[in-house]
Amino acid sequence: MQGQIIKIISDLHIVACDGETYPCKCRGIFRKEHITPLVGDYVLFSKDKKLIESIVPRKNEFQRPKVSNIDQAFLITSLVQPDFSLNLLDKLIVLMEINHVEPIICITKEDITDEDEKRRVYDILEYYKSIGYKVVSNQDLETIEKLLHGKTSVFTGQTGAGKSTLLNKLNPGWDLETGEVSLALGRGRHTTRVVELFELFDGKVMDTPGFSALDFKGVDKAIIRDAFVEFREYPCPFRDCNHTKEGECEVKKAVLANNIMESRYLNYLSFIGEE
Repeated sequence: MQGQIIKIISDLHIVACDGETYPCKCRGIFRKEHITPLVGDYVLFSKDKKLIESIVPRKNEFQRPKVSNIDQAFLITSLVQPDFSLNLLDKLIVLMEINHVEPIICITKEDITDEDEKRRVYDILEYYKSIGYKVVSNQDLETIEKLLHGKTSVFTGQTGAGKSTLLNKLNPGWDLETGEVSLALGRGRHTTRVVELFELFDGKVMDTPGFSALDFKGVDKAIIRDAFVEFREYPCPFRDCNHTKEGECEVKKAVLANNIMESRYLNYLSFIGEE
């Protein structure tokens, strides 16, 4: 039978299939061949033996947190407490682009943000919309519900930005633990410890501790470059141009002409170690 791993506790893998769940262990060969199941994996398993036989090829996978087969990611981005961070936002967008996950920017804490700051951030987000990214507010639950339909989604972002709070609004029955933000440190405490896959609005949602592999060490510069989607609109005369020191680079010209947001370009340089 085929099912999907929705939770992992130690060596016990909770597999969902046809509306039922089965606590399963893995074949011994998994350890020998260094095969590590992830939450989100589709697996072939024996209901009777409660044994996972094999893992179906993945659409994508992450190691921190250990999840797979994600369609879209809601990037929970607070306006204040913690402060809005373009660097973190771009890191998360690049991470998702590299792994073929659609990023959706979700703004939180508008109710405690002054009008000037709110206007400043929304002016910035107009650029992100212009290059193809969806931007939603955590107050617009109806829009978020529609986006969840038929997709496997993950909610991630800066600690304390309101991930669990939003999930509780979408489904009050979960009663997920939330954490307050330290005013001194400007960050919250992690409240999500076990990764779990839930069904919600004819889709699936993962609650995770967040994505922590955000330094891009070991990632090829060309892969990072290609994750900046607006760069594709400005083809360079140089083959495999990295948009750094090349004099006739079309991307650099677009930055100078304010057609590409300068902060995006500077973040790109930072991510590839060229700042």
